[in-house]
Amino acid sequence: MTRLFLVLSALFFGFILWIVFLADTGRPSVFFDLVKAIPYGDKVGHACLFGTLTFGINLGLSFRRWKILRLNLHVGTIFVVAFVVLEELSQARFPNRTLDPFDLLADAVGITAATVLLWLVERRRKRRSTAALAA
Repeated sequence: MTRLFLVLSALFFGFILWIVFLADTGRPSVFFDLVKAIPYGDKVGHACLFGTLTFGINLGLSFRRWKILRLNLHVGTIFVVAFVVLEELSQARFPNRTLDPFDLLADAVGITAATVLLWLVERRRKRRSTAALAA
C-alpha cells in the first residue's frame, strides 16, 4: 500500500510541475480559469495541492522521520517545504509570475494541516497495532 501512495504522489508531483511550467511560461490552462472562478481560489489551490502532496508522500514513506535540531520531522514534509520555498522564490525570475508571500502562507497552511492529519493517522495506527499485540 505504501508503494501505491508513493507512485500516486510522484504522479501528483508531476502534475504540479506541469502546472508550474504552464504558469512560468504564461500558457493558458483550464485549471487557471477554474482557480479564478473561485473566491480565493489561488490560495485554496495552494493549500490543497501542497497539503495533498505532503500527506501522500509521507504515507508512501511509511511516516519516515528525520531528527533535525531536536525536531522529529516527517521526511516527506521536509521535501515538500524545500520544494515550495524554492518554487515560490523562483517566481521572482519570471516576468509573468508574482512572488506573493500569501501563496507561501497558503502552502504552509496546507502542509501543516496535512502534517497534523498524518500525526492523527500515525497515532491511530500505533494504537491499533498495540491493541492487536495485547489481544
